[in-house]
Amino acid sequence: MGRKRVLAVVHTVTYAKRLLEVLSLLAADFRVQVVFTTPPHAFGSEVPRFLAELNSAVIPWEDVRHQSFDLALAAGPQGLAHVRAPLIALPHGANYLKRIVGPPDGPEAGVAGLRRSDIMPDGRELPAALVVPHTDELAALARSCPEALAVTEVVGDPAHDRIAAGLTRRIAYRRALGIDEGQQLVVVASTWGPRSSFGRIEALLPRLIGELPGGPGGAFRTAVLVHPNVWSGHGAWQVRAWLTQFGRYGISVLPPEADWRSVLIAADWIIGDHGSVTLYGTLTPAPILLTGSDDEEINPASPAAALALTAPVLSPAPPLVDQLAYAASEYDRDEYAAIAARITSEPGRFHRNMRRLMYRVLGLGRPAYEPGTELLPLPPPLSTWAELPSGGAGQEPA
Repeated sequence: MGRKRVLAVVHTVTYAKRLLEVLSLLAADFRVQVVFTTPPHAFGSEVPRFLAELNSAVIPWEDVRHQSFDLALAAGPQGLAHVRAPLIALPHGANYLKRIVGPPDGPEAGVAGLRRSDIMPDGRELPAALVVPHTDELAALARSCPEALAVTEVVGDPAHDRIAAGLTRRIAYRRALGIDEGQQLVVVASTWGPRSSFGRIEALLPRLIGELPGGPGGAFRTAVLVHPNVWSGHGAWQVRAWLTQFGRYGISVLPPEADWRSVLIAADWIIGDHGSVTLYGTLTPAPILLTGSDDEEINPASPAAALALTAPVLSPAPPLVDQLAYAASEYDRDEYAAIAARITSEPGRFHRNMRRLMYRVLGLGRPAYEPGTELLPLPPPLSTWAELPSGGAGQEPA
């Protein structure tokens, strides 16, 4: 039986997680064979191990240009000019949050993911489809690459839909994480870069240890979500070496392959920056306290810019407990829900829309069942990630 071949182009762990959500829509179809490839990328060092743990079929990048495929999926533009297949290009995070500002002779300025160089890496060909989460992106595309409007599909956001559906299991997620009755979970979310939460980690984590009584018997539990690019950029061994001392105080640091979404749902407070995870936090009932914002880097038309004007910002002086209490007292659920509504204009419909698009490009009829939004699985206990061994290059959290 002939099968359609689908190529998943995996640059980073972040991209891999988004693509796996999409590929799950093809999982039960014997007419489709999925293979993976790993182009060179500055933050791609963790990808081979990630794919090896999936036991996936991987084609070496140097061999990809000599083969053709029926569909290619990618969440980043690097190297795609060498791929011989109809391409569906996707965003890899919430909305399009990052603005590129540079000199005339530097990288193309604009919103990352919506620049002409992102959409047409070879400068000539449009993808078969450009997936965006919200109709708001159409105005930006009309300015940056108007010809791309003809292939743009407003499909939705898979992380938004999985988090929104998972809110009904919040109590179950808290129990699975080992949050006792009366304990409060503080989730620290960091994107990557010098102005991220991780860029301020040396000042922040000592406050979490010293001011929030933690551990299994304490009033607070703390979980840290560090962007996979941090792990790849510095090296997993180095990140664990830096953070292992905090694990001894009961602070749990999720590894890059862990599913952060159920942990975010379980949070009582979120301390975050201008990244996607903090923005997804607006879907939850947790008040948000910002570590700061990179105004130069934030797309001013994005919901992240609205969040930066809404959530209070962490101050170096008042006690952290008092600042969390202030964030809770100022929290307006309707205000945060309005920001969350800007993540996607197709809430709850990503899986239906995305499957319809993929099968159209593949030239196949869709399977005769509704691709619903699956509930997130129960996470392991936070204690799983409370110790970060730093001795071996390939070690995982105990």
